[in-house]
Amino acid sequence: MNDTDDTMPPPGTLETERLLLRPPRPEDAPAIFEACQDPEIQRWTVVPSPYRREDAEFYVHKLAVDGWAGGRNPVWCVFEKATGTLVGTQGLSHRGPGRAEIGYWATAASRGRGFTLEAVRAVCRWGLAERGLRRIEWTAYVGNEPSRALALKAGFTMEGILRSYGEQRGEFHDVWMGSLLAGEQERA
Repeated sequence: MNDTDDTMPPPGTLETERLLLRPPRPEDAPAIFEACQDPEIQRWTVVPSPYRREDAEFYVHKLAVDGWAGGRNPVWCVFEKATGTLVGTQGLSHRGPGRAEIGYWATAASRGRGFTLEAVRAVCRWGLAERGLRRIEWTAYVGNEPSRALALKAGFTMEGILRSYGEQRGEFHDVWMGSLLAGEQERA
């Protein structure tokens, strides 16, 4: 295949049986804005609260672009292939040599359908195989049981509680920490 082959997916694109993961585009901002109105996303993540249209624009025009340009903090919008509907986001944040932290949120309408687990597995496979990571970390504020359950299903090993570790809008919270090491994903 050559560089002009139209069958090649754009750089950064991942596919699973039901999902397409790709870097955010400007046209995704309205769907991201709508999804982030969900109180659960604001409760458990570091997205601004209240979440404004400008925040979605900043995410697609600055945060995502810089993350991919530097190659250290890639982010994806996750779409259901059958409908083209945004079902969430995923990100891998550089945390040191051979280490990254996975982060994700799911739209309210997509929860309970296995999309986020499918996307987490795809991003972890990519990070371990393509980026050569040796460790992918997962953290969540203590009490975020759905995120913890998903991390366990994805093969993460729970390592403990980091006290006053996670900063969210000026307040520090205890967080659960888990990890997935190279070679461990097959057990999930």
